[in-house]
Amino acid sequence: MHQGFAGKLALALLAAALASGCADKKDAPVGPAEVAAKVNGVGVTTDQVDYALQRIPNLDANERKAASLRVVRNLVDQEVIAQKALAGRLDADPEVVQALDAAKRQILVETYMARKLGTLAEPTESEIAAYFNEHPELFAERKIYRLQEIAIKAPQERHEAIRQQLDKTKNLNDFAAWLKKENIPATPAEGVKGAEQIPLDVLPRLAGMSVGQVAVVNAPDGLLVIVLAGAQVQPVTLEQATPAITRVLTTMARQKAVKAELDTLKAAAKIEYVGDFAEAAKMDSAESETKPDAGAADDAGAADGAESK
Repeated sequence: MHQGFAGKLALALLAAALASGCADKKDAPVGPAEVAAKVNGVGVTTDQVDYALQRIPNLDANERKAASLRVVRNLVDQEVIAQKALAGRLDADPEVVQALDAAKRQILVETYMARKLGTLAEPTESEIAAYFNEHPELFAERKIYRLQEIAIKAPQERHEAIRQQLDKTKNLNDFAAWLKKENIPATPAEGVKGAEQIPLDVLPRLAGMSVGQVAVVNAPDGLLVIVLAGAQVQPVTLEQATPAITRVLTTMARQKAVKAELDTLKAAAKIEYVGDFAEAAKMDSAESETKPDAGAADDAGAADGAESK
């Protein structure tokens, strides 16, 4: 059994659990040939086992027998607990009902889009080459960066004051001392990152910086101060980059197709935001004009909300 199999199995069982739901299977008996196991007379079916096996990525044929035994044992464990939960009427608990409804809605959305869009055409060689040439900082001029960072947790209204103070201070130690004095939570860190690990919105700025220069970018809960401590050029050829670029372009194409389908469906629907949520309509309108994030794929190392100092 190769390493990582347990993770694959866990993902598959989660999918199986969501698909099977919490219905009392005593109301839907199955034939003996379809039963893989029984828990208090309730059948765990071979269909459930097969469903879970299909969702284990890269399952080797030689692993299938052992995997099926592990799957059925885990399904039995789930059934034992699920029966106890049903006996305690947890399926009527408001939080459980909401969680099941959310899971059902997500599965419906993903299944609809998968069937509607089907398999998209792979990017052409010219499209891959164009992406390669458009992002020299990721490929032909790729660098390995040694960075010093300070993750600052602060509300939006304090960002400008923090930026101004950073401009005034002579070094990071003085700046860190000021943050401490102002009771602004900050976490220092340092490390080495390849260009592909840097957010796409930040990378061009970082690629043009000299050693010792500082950049400030927006983070989900505050700001991130980045000091370039060093950089070493380690280029990647088009041939080496092709698999990663293919994944990025495929993801971008699917995002674009999903957005187009969603826009079509929303245009045909009557949507009303009520009360305190009325402002969401404005956000909806603004977001409908944005393009899919070209760096959404992990291979491109993208992150939202980056802003250079």
